[in-house]
Amino acid sequence: MAYTKEDIIRMVKEENIEFIRMQFTDIFGQLKNVAITASQVERAVNNEIMLDGSSIEGFVRINESDQYLYPDLDSFTIFPWRPQHGKVARLICDVHNPDGTPFVGDPRGVLKRVLEKAKRMGYDAFNVGPEAEFFLFQTDEDGKPTTKTNDEAGYFDLGPLDHGEGTRREICIALEQMGFEIEASHHEVAQGQHEIDFKYADALRTADNIMTFKLAVKTLAQKNGLHATFMPKPIFGINGSGMHTNMSLFKDGKNAFADPTGEMGLSKECYSFIAGLLAHVQGFAAITNPLVNSYKRLVPGYEAPCYLAWSAANRSALIRIPVSRGMGTRVELRCPDPCCNPYLALAVCLAAGLDGIEKGMTPPPEITENIFKMDEMTRKAHGIASLPGSLEEAIRAMEADRLVMDTLGEHVAENYIEGKWKEWDEYRTRVSSWEREKYIVIY
Repeated sequence: MAYTKEDIIRMVKEENIEFIRMQFTDIFGQLKNVAITASQVERAVNNEIMLDGSSIEGFVRINESDQYLYPDLDSFTIFPWRPQHGKVARLICDVHNPDGTPFVGDPRGVLKRVLEKAKRMGYDAFNVGPEAEFFLFQTDEDGKPTTKTNDEAGYFDLGPLDHGEGTRREICIALEQMGFEIEASHHEVAQGQHEIDFKYADALRTADNIMTFKLAVKTLAQKNGLHATFMPKPIFGINGSGMHTNMSLFKDGKNAFADPTGEMGLSKECYSFIAGLLAHVQGFAAITNPLVNSYKRLVPGYEAPCYLAWSAANRSALIRIPVSRGMGTRVELRCPDPCCNPYLALAVCLAAGLDGIEKGMTPPPEITENIFKMDEMTRKAHGIASLPGSLEEAIRAMEADRLVMDTLGEHVAENYIEGKWKEWDEYRTRVSSWEREKYIVIY
């Protein structure tokens, strides 16, 4: 939907909207907002709403704190869940400096820069379809999350086994009211685990949609006395939550990954894009899999891919090429998890793929066997490397990958890495319940 400033001012009046949330995302993927009253809507659409950037982690220092929110007018939507007083709408914003230039630390700006590069290379669209999984847990009498699900359902099961079904349906309805096209929603493999797939869009809109999706899921779960989490591996011994990411490039309105005469119906560009992803995935894992906990999911045996390989059908490979061809030809990267900052994650994926195309890279041969069942010697013989095994390894790989660092830009890269080292050190020095259970009696 394309809106003008006048449209938004009119809708705020006509719909009796009382508050507008001016939303933006910090570098660690946390949704932030400045809430304004409806009387300030004209200032909002004229880019006059300020924020104190020094209070946002990884933004700016205290002596340069004033920044401005420039709303993307097309992102205007009314939240379908009702607060106690008045309607609430939102606008997704870019962050700008006082002189009007885009702020280099704004993740949305990072993605826009890579999309510009794709345009210069002749690609008019980078379409992305995410498959985000999450858990619904019960809360205790204080409203704190537990890891109880009250749910005996499995993959694609439905009612009365699936106690989250009502909440999942409510989320789907709310998202559709906000303009999403829901393609599928189902129970996942683990108890309490769910997936809602919405229609692909261009990368910037998809990243906006992922942030909106996470907010809707958490808000509506809480309303129903449940806690929704996108944590990659909340429970030991069962599947974690991923966000498989389907990607395709378009040139002159045609899918650039499709070639009916190419091997497996794929174009040279598609193979080079795959090769670029494989070349840089270790370097961008700290972005697509950003938490200490992310690396508890990326282990063999729980459907999460941890080996660098590609295949048409093999779900143990990191990159899969789904069966549809022609306009539906796409590359599915299976490692990202839903905790990632979607703007940065899509930016590094696109940059890696474009690097593959620019350099004419070719991927290694397709792996059709189950990689999880191979021993180390067999994997070595096939030349199959692994993703980083921990956040520490991932940060080191990121620091060593020039393309990833340049894509993020100095400001985002430095602040992101500093934050992640802090997180790793806190984890490394914290004494866990596992250590106490294991050692306190024996020693």
